[in-house]
Amino acid sequence: MARAGFYAVESGKISFRRDGHWYNDDERIENPRIALLFSRSLRRNPDGGYELRVAEERAPITVEDTPYVVVTVEDAPAAAGLIVVINDETREPLDPATLEVGAENVLYCAVKGGQFRARFLRQAYYHLADRFVSDDGESFDIVIGARRHPIRRADGGGAARDRDAD
Repeated sequence: MARAGFYAVESGKISFRRDGHWYNDDERIENPRIALLFSRSLRRNPDGGYELRVAEERAPITVEDTPYVVVTVEDAPAAAGLIVVINDETREPLDPATLEVGAENVLYCAVKGGQFRARFLRQAYYHLADRFVSDDGESFDIVIGARRHPIRRADGGGAARDRDAD
């Protein structure tokens, strides 16, 4: 008799891709409950690789870009800040100091206490778009509350100090 757990997918290659979806081989895992279970069960190994851990079951996985994605952004009016909602359904305050733009102008931030980098999915990025400002058309800041926070370039480009919005 088959055991519960990863038996159904243990013969395939499990991956989390930059589109924010889980895959078994090249087939997208459509069941949202399984995808949520996988997102909540992701662990980083000491060697930097990733695996899924559910109870005593283990399955190695491939992470295409980041182990988490920001699926949406919510306003936090009481704190005059923003909350990011991650694919494991956790919510945490956005730390604007961790925002950076990577290749192909993809936006990233730190999550899970700064332990992981998360890629913004399109919907989450669009929620922030009206907050982006630029004085020179080259570098960008995000306005949150009455403060401007620089958005760094992932290629090592520097950022100015936080400053009050105009």
